[in-house]
Amino acid sequence: QKVKDSMRVLLPVLLSKSHDSYDKIRAILLYIFSTNGTTQENLDKLIQNVQIECDSDMIRNWKYLDVPVISSFVAQQHKYTRRDRSKEETFQLSRWTPVIKDVMEDAIENKLDSKDWPYCSRCPPTWNGSGAV
Repeated sequence: QKVKDSMRVLLPVLLSKSHDSYDKIRAILLYIFSTNGTTQENLDKLIQNVQIECDSDMIRNWKYLDVPVISSFVAQQHKYTRRDRSKEETFQLSRWTPVIKDVMEDAIENKLDSKDWPYCSRCPPTWNGSGAV
């Protein structure tokens, strides 16, 4: 069941004295993951009100793993465009296709943008798909 107002559910957990700081950090990270990022002001208020300033780097460092901790236009600009898979046959238990499948298929077909993927080598033009490059 989808939570409609996650901040209303989250605040009592964060303000409770019975939870330790690591549980509060986990709760904040779950909130950030579920909302696909938060604003800088909102994150600063959460960290200040929960009094985890010394451990705030645990939250902020997720940006180095490409998690949109701070949502902004720049963070949303680098989203990978998904392929249309509505016509593909799916199994009963696997309806979701991960992004890595699209990336790998584009890498095989030489369709990756060199600005977004600078370390992927291009296949030679005479390559016929018969071996690894």
